[in-house]
Amino acid sequence: MVDAGTRRPVLILSVAAVIASGIAVRYLPLGLPTGVVKYAGSTLWGAMVYGLLACLRPAMAVHRLALIAAGLAVAVEFFRLVHTPQLDAFRLTLAGQLLLGRVFSLWNLLAYAVGIAAAAGLDAMSRPPRRSLAVPQHGSNITTFRSD
Repeated sequence: MVDAGTRRPVLILSVAAVIASGIAVRYLPLGLPTGVVKYAGSTLWGAMVYGLLACLRPAMAVHRLALIAAGLAVAVEFFRLVHTPQLDAFRLTLAGQLLLGRVFSLWNLLAYAVGIAAAAGLDAMSRPPRRSLAVPQHGSNITTFRSD
């Protein structure tokens, strides 16, 4: 079982690092090519969504977190096709740019998927290995087990 009490602080720090990296990539003059800036930010945004969900549900299975994060990312991307004066005004603010973005792009979905997959992979590697049930081998005594 995953210990939520010890995972949550690490997850919170990880999400903070991802957010700081995303802001740095997008807004600091690092001399990176425009495409790298755009899609690195989107990739980090996908990783952030996964991380925030993991903070809320630290014991949830990695594959479930990844599926929910992907669903949220797709919903947010398609929400960019919705336009109202108030929503468009919010999208012009820094918070609106960071949370919702401004322009719909199918390429963003790929970048989000890469970020979610990377975050899920790191999350899976950071979890303790799952204990498997020991199954006695046929014809052996009770002390000899085979792990499946």
